[in-house]
Amino acid sequence: MSPWIKASQPARALAPMEGVTDAPMRALMTELPGFTHCVTEFLRISQIALPHRCYPRHATELKTGSRTGSGVPVIFQLLGGNAERLALSAKAAAECGASGIDLNFGCPAPTVNNHDGGAAILRCPERVEEIVRAVREAVPAAIPVSAKLRLGWDDPNAIFENAARAEKGGAAWITIHGRTKTQGYKPPAYWEPIAAVARELSIPVIANGEIWTLDDFKRCRDITGLEHFMIGRGALANPYLAGAIAHELGLLPCAPPAFPSEGEWRALLDRFVKISEPLSDNPSYSLRRVKQWMRYVDSKRPFEDFQELKRMETLETLNGALPRLRFPAFA
Repeated sequence: MSPWIKASQPARALAPMEGVTDAPMRALMTELPGFTHCVTEFLRISQIALPHRCYPRHATELKTGSRTGSGVPVIFQLLGGNAERLALSAKAAAECGASGIDLNFGCPAPTVNNHDGGAAILRCPERVEEIVRAVREAVPAAIPVSAKLRLGWDDPNAIFENAARAEKGGAAWITIHGRTKTQGYKPPAYWEPIAAVARELSIPVIANGEIWTLDDFKRCRDITGLEHFMIGRGALANPYLAGAIAHELGLLPCAPPAFPSEGEWRALLDRFVKISEPLSDNPSYSLRRVKQWMRYVDSKRPFEDFQELKRMETLETLNGALPRLRFPAFA
C-alpha cells in the first residue's frame, strides 16, 4: 500500500480528530477491514520548528515505517501559519520517517484560529499556496504533500480559489470538509461544492463530512461523483462502516456486519485498552479515550449503560464491568 492517492484506487481515510483518533485508535480501526490510510492528529507549529524528538512522540507509527501495526499508511499532519517553520517541520518529520505530509487548513477551533492556524488561513488564499509550496519544496519528491480544507471561513465559494491555490502550490491531493468554519460541525454537510471544485482540479479530491452510515456514503458518492472519502465520527460511531463502504465499492468480497453486536463491542473495547496501555504512562488515559469514543456511539444510538460508563473513575472499574455492560444493537 502506498500513501499516494490515485485515480481508480478508491481511498477510505480515517480522519484526524484531535484527542480522539490517536495512535491506539488508528491501530484499532486499521485492524478492521476498510481503511486505506490514516491522517494523524495535527501537530501544531507556532513559534519554532520543533526538534526531531517531537515527531515520533506525536505519531508512534514513525518508528514502524509510518504504518500502523496492520500495515496501513499513516500521513503526518501539521498545522500552523508560518510557511518557513512549517517547511522546516515537514522536513524534520520526513527525516523521522513520515511517508506523507498533510497540512491542516480546516480546524475550526477558536484556540487554533485565533493563533493563525487551521481554517483561519482560508481567509488569505495566497497563504494556502505559499505554505503548500514551501512544504512541497522542503521534503523529498517521493513524499506526498496534501491539504485538508473547509469550504471557507464564512463564504463557501472561497473553496474554489483555496483549492486552486493548494493545487498550484504542489498538493498531490486535497481533502474537503463540506462546511465553512462558521458552520462548524452543525449538520448538514454540503457536498455539492465539493463536486464542483473537483471538476476544476487535475488532482484527486477526498470528500469529508457527515458520513455516518452506508446510505450517507452512497448519497455523498452520488452527489460528488468522487471515489475517495474520509470518515471520522461515523467510523467511531460504527467501526464497521469503513468495511461496509469498501464492500460497496467492490473492494471487499464479503460485507461486514452492519453494526457490532454487544459481544463485539466488548471485544473492541478490550482490544483498545490493551493497545492503549503500553503507549501511555497515565493510568487514566485509556479510560478517558473509551469515554470519548462511546460518546460518539451514544450520540447516534443512545444506550443506557453509557451513563454508568461516564461515571467510572478507574480502568479497573471498566474492566470489571465490561462483561455485563450493554451496548447498542443495530437498528
